[in-house]
Amino acid sequence: MKNKKKDTDMTQGPIIKVLINFSAPLLLGLVFQQLYNTVDTLVVGNFIGKEALAAVGSTNSIINTLIGIFMGFSMGANVIVSQYYGAQDDEEVRDAVHSSVIMSIVFSIIITVIGVIFVPTMLRFMDTPADVFKDAETYLTIYFIGSAGLIFYNTGSGILRAVGDSKRPLYFLVFSAIVNTVLDLVFVIFFNMGVAGVAWATVIAQVFSAILVLVVLSRTSGSYRIQWKRLKLNIPMLKKIFRIGLPSSIQQGLTAFSNVFVQGYINSFGSAFMAGYAAYGKVDAVALLPMQSISMGITTFVGQNIGAGKINRAKKGVSRSLLLSISTTAILLTPLVIFAEGAISVFNGEPDVIYYGSLYMRLVSPFYLLCCINQIYSGALRGAGDTRAPMVIMLFSFVFFRQIYLYIVSRLFVGNFYPILFAYPAGWIVCSILIYIYYRRSNWEHRSFIIPTD
Repeated sequence: MKNKKKDTDMTQGPIIKVLINFSAPLLLGLVFQQLYNTVDTLVVGNFIGKEALAAVGSTNSIINTLIGIFMGFSMGANVIVSQYYGAQDDEEVRDAVHSSVIMSIVFSIIITVIGVIFVPTMLRFMDTPADVFKDAETYLTIYFIGSAGLIFYNTGSGILRAVGDSKRPLYFLVFSAIVNTVLDLVFVIFFNMGVAGVAWATVIAQVFSAILVLVVLSRTSGSYRIQWKRLKLNIPMLKKIFRIGLPSSIQQGLTAFSNVFVQGYINSFGSAFMAGYAAYGKVDAVALLPMQSISMGITTFVGQNIGAGKINRAKKGVSRSLLLSISTTAILLTPLVIFAEGAISVFNGEPDVIYYGSLYMRLVSPFYLLCCINQIYSGALRGAGDTRAPMVIMLFSFVFFRQIYLYIVSRLFVGNFYPILFAYPAGWIVCSILIYIYYRRSNWEHRSFIIPTD
């Protein structure tokens, strides 16, 4: 029986209205999720120093590597739950939810242990400068100690989104973002804890959000309720989750890991360049949020409609979401490009940091319009259960092609950072072209990836 008050049947109603109503809370949720590291960056850049800003900013690629591996499997659970929910198969929904929870427990342990043990190794692998190394090591170690909070929040919110509930995950993020902001200021300004204080503030806030989402799932009357006393692993269901989640996990993990190499190239230009790049990343990431939220929305939309057998409606939703994504991204990009210096100076007022950050923003951010293509189409394909094609295309574009590009330009233009700046846009261009071609040639009606069977 569905919880009519909170979840959403996306197989009915005007497509644009359904997408906006579902994606808008996702967008706000991503904004507040972005606030976690943005507030961290603001606090360390203004109250600790340029080196601390570079340290916190340089850890993103490492964090995203290990977390991305799990999030791929979480995507598999999301697709399975949304498709069975659309098909109104309550028993399968319950099995998928409980298997996802057990999987989260296992991955929390693995990621925490691996993260804490290999932090120094990963930082040395990126050629992290000596004046940044200690702060980066402190931040990463604490972050991985509390990584279970992030994992369980994303698992729980993914389940809620799969059944059409995008509002409550937003409420929990707003609360935890406020907690993070307050604790950042208290730990750094009043207790003088430095980078460690920023890291602990983030971890505590993430734990709060995880607890809230798990309480909601434990108390709902819907088929997606977590029954802790009956928690058990369903092996056939786990295989289905892995079948869809493994390709996405490999793609996200390896793509994030390849960014470790990119960060290594960035690090070679010194802490000022690193700090400018870190500040740019926090400001410009805002432009990514609309396409990310709409991509998440179209995954659920396609999953539910395919589960209900409404293939044509699913395809119409994809075209509408692409238009919505491009228009909102363009609107957000305009002020970011015009007021680049002012945006970067919020994080750090040193002239060289502002110069590098605003330069990066003006040269790279317009290419985000191309990202809309690969994000929307890959989200649609995943909603249909086809995660292998996005994996192959994105691995080729973001890992293989990008690393070859960096290797060549770093040797042809020694000491010149301009070619390095275009490493990301080059990968986006290749990915968008390939995934568009694949999507246009795919035929969902005759593919076996819809609700995979054993």
